[in-house]
Parts: sequence; C-alpha cells; structure tokens
Amino acid sequence: MSRPYVLLSAAVSIDGFLDTRPGEDRLMLSNPEDFDRVDSVRASVDAILVGAGTLRTDNPRLLVNSEERRAARVAAGRPEYPLKVTITGSGDLDPNWKFWHHGGGKLVLAVGQEAGRKARAALGDLAEIVVVPTEHTWPVALDVLGGSHGIHRLMVEGGGTIHTQLLEQALADELHLVIAPLLVGQSDAVRMLGPAHYLGGPTARLRLLETRQIGDVVLLRYAPKDISTEPR
Repeated sequence: MSRPYVLLSAAVSIDGFLDTRPGEDRLMLSNPEDFDRVDSVRASVDAILVGAGTLRTDNPRLLVNSEERRAARVAAGRPEYPLKVTITGSGDLDPNWKFWHHGGGKLVLAVGQEAGRKARAALGDLAEIVVVPTEHTWPVALDVLGGSHGIHRLMVEGGGTIHTQLLEQALADELHLVIAPLLVGQSDAVRMLGPAHYLGGPTARLRLLETRQIGDVVLLRYAPKDISTEPR
C-alpha cells in the first residue's frame, strides 16, 4: 500500500521552543513572508494534519488563504482546500472548534475504539471518523491516508509530540524548520521535539536540502530519512 510523502513543518525559537509555557498567549514565531510560504506549501499538498492537542490549544482554521492558489487547485481538478486531518487518543473533540467549520473535508483518526466512539458522539456529521489501532498507529494511519483516501502528499503542522513520533519511527520524508530570531528561555515552555532515538543521537547528521532567509527568519529544509553516522 502506498503511503503519502510526509512533510513536517514547524517554526521554533533559537532555543528550540514552539511556544511559551502553557496558559500564556500564543507566541508568534514567523513573519508575514513566511506565513505566505506556508500557505503555498499548504496549497501544494493533499492533506494537512495536526494533533487534537494543537486544535485544543490554538483553535486554528488551517486553510489555504490565497484565492489564487485555491483557484489553481480547482483548475487542476483538485479540491479547493486540502483534506484536514486530526488524530486523537482520547476522542475529546469540541464541535465548536474552527477546524470543523472552515475549508473542505475533515477526517479524524481516532486511536482505539473508545476514542472513535467518543469522537462520533461529539462531532456527528462534522467529520469522517476512522479508528486506527493503539499499536503501530502511525504506519496504519499513513496506510489509511494513502490508500482509501488517496493522499499523496501530507503536511504535518504539529504539535511536537507528533513531529517526534514521526521522526522517531522514520516516517517523515522532509522537515521544514523555520528558526525565529528570539530566545524563549523558559524551561517549561513547549518544545518542538522530545527524544527521537532513531536519529542516532549526537553521531548522526541529517541531510540539509536548502537554507533560505525569509525576512528575519531562516528556513532549513532537511531529509530526515537520509542520515549519515559519523564514527566516534
């Protein structure tokens, strides 16, 4: 079964944080030029995935904002918006989140039967619900997206736990990492990554595909699956 090409996208501070500590105002790491770049990447993919925790914290819409890009998708025979996907281990989903009420199709990947039951009870017909197993969750989820849903390119916009899991399981094909010129400096702030042991620790180096300055931020593109291990 063909799995989608998985592109991870994140913006972090110099010291590696996605946001300030939980409960504080959301930290805006990017700039207008980079937001436009992200919009162009969204327009190029078949689906955008975020975790339910990100929906709970940020309440995003996750749209392609450019009318021209949406029109180009339609002209190419594609849906106006990419499929919007979230994954939940609890099924605790709020039907009032913006995610459900903007854009095109929505899909929930519910981890386990109980999460699926709760998600269906919460959402009704706001989204399609697909149950994935508690073991081998991500391989099965990607098989579902690439198989029955025909997703060829998947953009993953967070959060950090999902980025870490996909990197650790060697399931990410590309990483777009934007570095913002600030230091969060809070030990309990939200980090992008936890331990990702498959990467090989301090002896392993990812292959750098591109560096690009975008206003006051820098985009780094990496190939996570293409690593080399240096001898100690």
